[in-house]
Amino acid sequence: MRILVVEDERALRSFLERGLREAGYAVDAAADGAIGLRLARAHAYDALILDLMLPEREGLEVVGALRREGHSVPVLILTARDELEDRIQGLDAGADDYVVKPFEFAELLARLRALLRRGTPATTSLEVGDLCIDLAAHKVVRAGRTIELTGREFALLEYLARHAGQIVTRTMIAEHVWDTRYDTFSNVIDVYIRYLRRKIDDPHPTKLIQTRRGVGYVLGAET
Repeated sequence: MRILVVEDERALRSFLERGLREAGYAVDAAADGAIGLRLARAHAYDALILDLMLPEREGLEVVGALRREGHSVPVLILTARDELEDRIQGLDAGADDYVVKPFEFAELLARLRALLRRGTPATTSLEVGDLCIDLAAHKVVRAGRTIELTGREFALLEYLARHAGQIVTRTMIAEHVWDTRYDTFSNVIDVYIRYLRRKIDDPHPTKLIQTRRGVGYVLGAET
């Protein structure tokens, strides 16, 4: 999952970037509303975390512009404004949730997960064949054997599993599992696919990660 954080306070922005990456998300960040709006228009983010009091363009302007243009990306407002009127304005502008500073990071993560579940069947696990992915515990088991994955490996496997049986292109993976630091000319996605194959497929006769040469990958047993 790829998240955009728009926050002008440098220390808080860095804290959010670090915490979200440790939680397995790909993260881009912007220090003002104009840059945040440009990034939100240019990339397929899974959610936005947006301050209200921003230089260049305020958060309400950003979310309002996105909604008028038809963008349905979930938006979580994160702000020091705690008056009821401020909350109402934020939600009326098109935000999906509202968190007041100071906040507990665990609660922010829980609210973010709830936003990401909207529009998809509520689930805490994904199963593909004998592979089970526990989303809450970040635990992967295949045929009764627990598999240790890094945060990025888990994010890649989760994305493949959410689209099980469908072809997922490298562009789709880059947009949702990596951030703007991703080099489109690198082979990092292929490298991570190899990492997953070694852990997920190599010990088993049935292979789940399939390559569609020149197109992308499919998670699911060959039929």
